[in-house]
Amino acid sequence: MRMLRCAADIQYPMNIIFAAVFLAAAVIFLIADPEGFLPAMLAGGQKAATVSLALLASYCVWLGFFKVLEQSGLSDRLAKGLFPAARRLFRSDDREAVSLACQNLAANVLGLPGAPTPPGVAATQKFLNARNGYAADMLFVLNATSLQLLPTTVVALRAAAGAASPADIFLPTLLATLFSTLLGAVLVFVTRKRT
Repeated sequence: MRMLRCAADIQYPMNIIFAAVFLAAAVIFLIADPEGFLPAMLAGGQKAATVSLALLASYCVWLGFFKVLEQSGLSDRLAKGLFPAARRLFRSDDREAVSLACQNLAANVLGLPGAPTPPGVAATQKFLNARNGYAADMLFVLNATSLQLLPTTVVALRAAAGAASPADIFLPTLLATLFSTLLGAVLVFVTRKRT
């Protein structure tokens, strides 16, 4: 319940900011090109609907995949297998918090930016409640750098935009995010005091 209240507290100011940016852009557009305003709004709405449907299909496939893993018990086995390494990475013995952090990272690795948020927020709260700032910092940095083995969202966006080869970003994305993730983890390890 507290997590939902925190999300609502963050969402309200963001809605105000987005509305203000939209209104400012609309006013500028109306002044600069009054005849082009309505066609641009309609074309933008059409593109937004197309991209949303492409992303929805991608999300349905991968969220369904996660649900199958969960119901078959494979996610529990994977969590048990990853727990020793994740426990050392996060310096935490809280099995539930580390499991939530692993779910968050797994969804990020598959390129699903919306899916990892609930377990990531829950894991961070558990780490902070246990006064384990190091684990919370590490999870934050790993989310920010976000290692992408399968950049499904970007591939879906490129496919919706009509790219000839939407998956050709696989290797550059993997190398860039691998480097940023390793660098981020090393910097947290080096700069954060042990708790």
